[in-house]
Amino acid sequence: MRVIIEPNYESMSKWAANYVANRIKEATPTPEKPFKLGCPTGSSPLGLYKELVKKYEAGEISFQNVITFNMDEYVHLPEDHPESYHSFMWNNFFSHIDIKKENVHILNGNAEDLIKECEEYEAAIEAAGGIDLFMGGVGPDGHLAFNELGSSLASKTRIKTLTTDTIIANSRFFGGDLSLVPTQALTVGIGTVMAAKEVLLVCNGHHKARALRHIIDGSISHKWTASALQMHPHSIVVCDEAACDELSLATYKYYLDKERGNL
Repeated sequence: MRVIIEPNYESMSKWAANYVANRIKEATPTPEKPFKLGCPTGSSPLGLYKELVKKYEAGEISFQNVITFNMDEYVHLPEDHPESYHSFMWNNFFSHIDIKKENVHILNGNAEDLIKECEEYEAAIEAAGGIDLFMGGVGPDGHLAFNELGSSLASKTRIKTLTTDTIIANSRFFGGDLSLVPTQALTVGIGTVMAAKEVLLVCNGHHKARALRHIIDGSISHKWTASALQMHPHSIVVCDEAACDELSLATYKYYLDKERGNL
């Protein structure tokens, strides 16, 4: 696992965006061989998306030959609802770049058969040749996508019932009204993310410090599902200083020295 420590959220987002953009450009994607990008939602990746949009507007990168697969979507929330992840992605990213609509894949939380929807989503990822780079955020409890406490580390795309902590955390997007927050979501599994060629996780803020400690300095555990990335051959965690508040000094200095080339 590679850990990048940046001073603040802005520089963390820029580092992550530079990495993603470089990976896409290095792949020189074509219509016959597109780049497959996994996309998260939530507050943490917003800066990353803004920086990617800037790069597109500056002519540094094109998304014409990029196929995206989103991590998750609420169950029984209309796609045009302002807090659906369909709305989130189009409002914050897709509408501002040159991606083709047919290349965007987001789980349908209103599908008639939700189990079939999940199975077909996994099949679509496989048919595309797998995901080249899966971006992700992390929850305060260390969950990745909606793979919360107790989720199998070998899980694939499926229906998940949200924990009370997640419902409370997400209520800020629904005017603080817990009754308006969906109680279920469709989500890719930890196994789905681990199957990607690369995974890049962004983690910011003091409220994520305990999660970061478990993810990079603790044991691999289904209690902190993002800790599974310790087993991925090409995983990167990009974090800000505030998220490092619970790391041991030795761990903190190790990763700083490693990036400076001292190790």
